[in-house]
Amino acid sequence: MPDKVGIVGLGIMGGAIARNLVTAGWPVLGHDIDTKRCTELHESGVTIHPDAAALAREAPILLLSLPSPAAALATAQTIAAAGVARRVVIEASTLALNDKLAIETALRSAGHVALDCPISGTGAQAVTKDLVIYASGDSQSIEALRPLFAGFSRAVHDVGGFGNGSRMKFVANLLVAIHNVASAEAMVLGVKSGLDPRQVVELVTAGAGTSRVFELRAPMMAARHYQPASMRMEIWQKDMAIISQFAAQLGCPTPLLSATMPIYASAMATGHAADDTAAAYAVLERMAGL
Repeated sequence: MPDKVGIVGLGIMGGAIARNLVTAGWPVLGHDIDTKRCTELHESGVTIHPDAAALAREAPILLLSLPSPAAALATAQTIAAAGVARRVVIEASTLALNDKLAIETALRSAGHVALDCPISGTGAQAVTKDLVIYASGDSQSIEALRPLFAGFSRAVHDVGGFGNGSRMKFVANLLVAIHNVASAEAMVLGVKSGLDPRQVVELVTAGAGTSRVFELRAPMMAARHYQPASMRMEIWQKDMAIISQFAAQLGCPTPLLSATMPIYASAMATGHAADDTAAAYAVLERMAGL
């Protein structure tokens, strides 16, 4: 029987991962501060625990999928203080590199192994296991966890030392930010010119101009419907800030990323904070007078 897996953070991504692991036959324990999410996941076969320490006492493998550095570090410190034997902790959140390193230090000081394993993919992709894992840290631990990763993703890549997973995620997310606004811009141009938005989606998807982001988000744009959100605008703002800070520290120019920022900021300011990032379309269609 597979080892027990404890998941801290049962939101859009963590909840989908938990459900897929249950389906794949893994005993999954979970914790979230949102009691509604806990109830939903309990109904899907996840055994709910009151806190991260309780998970650490039972599960040799832990996965963190949390929305903020404060929550992730507090969870790592709780695990470190639990007084349990060596645990492997998969840190799957998108956080600044310094925050990841602080988490790794807290866990290593207590004898645990931390892996930096950001995930490429949206919440909608998580449901269908269409995720890619950028795993970094101890290679032996990553190799041993491949059956686990296979339970909720389509591919896992060992990208080297701890922190390289986050560096790779920043590169991937930069492209997502640009592709998303580019998709919205193209959709608005098509609609403004009198084309049927559903046909624009169909024909762009069939041609050279498509992208995975277009295929995921253009249908939402065509329908002008941004729920349920596979990536909430308010969470995306956090990710954008992390990429911008990382690039600035390296002295690396990101003119296209910078050009998207006012669009996302406008979406936040006009009531789309809880909507999917496809709501960038709402900003551009308003600018176009549609």
